[in-house]
Amino acid sequence: MLLALTIFIATLVFVIWQPKGLGIGWSALGGAMVALLLGVVQWADVIVVWDIVWDATFTFVALIIISLILDEAGFFSWAALHIARWGGGRGPLLMPLIVLLGALIAAFFANDGAALLLTPIVIAILARLDFSPAASLALVIATGFIADTASLPLIISNLVNIVSANYFDVSFGRYAAVMVPVDLISIATTLLVLWLAFGRKMPRRYDVAALDEPTSAIVDGQIFRAAPPILGALLLAYFVLAQWRVPVSLITGAGAVTLMIIAGRWGQRKEAVILLGPVIRGAPWQIVLFSIGMYLVVYGLGQSGLTHYGATVLEWLGQQGQFVATLGTGFLSALVASVMNNMPSTLVGALAIDQAQVPDLTRELMVYANVIGNDLGPKFTPIGSLATLLWLHVLAGKGYHISWGQYMKVGLMLTPPVLLAALAALAFWLPALAGA
Repeated sequence: MLLALTIFIATLVFVIWQPKGLGIGWSALGGAMVALLLGVVQWADVIVVWDIVWDATFTFVALIIISLILDEAGFFSWAALHIARWGGGRGPLLMPLIVLLGALIAAFFANDGAALLLTPIVIAILARLDFSPAASLALVIATGFIADTASLPLIISNLVNIVSANYFDVSFGRYAAVMVPVDLISIATTLLVLWLAFGRKMPRRYDVAALDEPTSAIVDGQIFRAAPPILGALLLAYFVLAQWRVPVSLITGAGAVTLMIIAGRWGQRKEAVILLGPVIRGAPWQIVLFSIGMYLVVYGLGQSGLTHYGATVLEWLGQQGQFVATLGTGFLSALVASVMNNMPSTLVGALAIDQAQVPDLTRELMVYANVIGNDLGPKFTPIGSLATLLWLHVLAGKGYHISWGQYMKVGLMLTPPVLLAALAALAFWLPALAGA
């Protein structure tokens, strides 16, 4: 186990460090090769791990391609400008409106899309409105925070959700039935804690006339008109095709290809408005290598004894009742994610839950609590997720320098109440749903 732990720590250091030319994917794959050469994992384990991660990985890539195309078409800028106008010049109303927009984007385009695409747009709008640095930073933090706390409702809302749903064979409809109400509680609590923390920093008024017209943000009219029906058809397909166990990646991939055909004007005698080359190159292809590499390293760590220790802890929690088991699993997953990164933490939790001897309903509560913990746990520390590290890098490029100490101070203040509220909602809602 010491050897497996050493390989994992070294791999995680390289993933976070990201030496030039290496990237997260090659760093993780390098750790996996070391684990294979030293016998921590076997070649047969590669097939097991690939079976766990392939659908989630390619779903995530397809979602980001969809998000990037819509972003290039001006879809998110158009929505953000509308939101700013709906505020009617009232500063205190702008924060909840931006938070709700972030929650909506996170639900359909994953937490990474919400944080990385919406944040630059919000910064640009705030610059036009001449907000104070303190108010601007508060809204930027709110945008990044809601991206994770609102990434619970659908399987596609977070890579963590996809991995967990596939591992435990949870259908799209069942997952939504459990987690949509929990997500609403999470969003409401997020709004409350953000307002308590930053509400006084908001200006009383802002100049709506300083904003551009929303229509000025539209770059590709064809994509803009096609997006709503395509997204609606995608959502319907997720629910309908789930009964035949159609992989989520195939459905999402079909949506991405459809948008690419429209954006590239394939089969039309018109010149494309959006350059698809940069969009495709901008997709997170490194995540494919990262998924197989990091999960293989973590799988070896689990096989070396970590899974057994985790299962023992979960069995003890299961003996304390459903409420304690839910909160305990969620907070334990969140703490592990904050130091281990939420992607490997998700697999560790899933393997431990699978091995733990607990009643069926308690097991189901633990499955969803593990998702909640790994969705929200990354907000405790900057290394909790790769998206957070990239988000901080994007902010630094825009002139917003947030140190790790500042980030953790905010994360430790805001995250626990939201995590507690979401887990408590799950503990009450799932047994009620099961008994209905």
